[in-house]
Amino acid sequence: MPVQKFRSIEEMSAALTRTSASDGFERFLRHCARYRAMSPRIYPRGVFKFRSLEEAQLARSVIERDSRR
Repeated sequence: MPVQKFRSIEEMSAALTRTSASDGFERFLRHCARYRAMSPRIYPRGVFKFRSLEEAQLARSVIERDSRR
């Protein structure tokens, strides 16, 4: 995509953007895949209390392991 120079903000706002019609959907799919990778697939119900940080981290690793299945 070539570089464009503008003399004012009005010229910049009036300029057309060059994108393909299929680019928006492809971008949406990449965004969805990124979101699915970041978020766990299951959410356990309830409130959990842990006696130590190690116990909490172990519970988190079990939940993450079970959500990947």
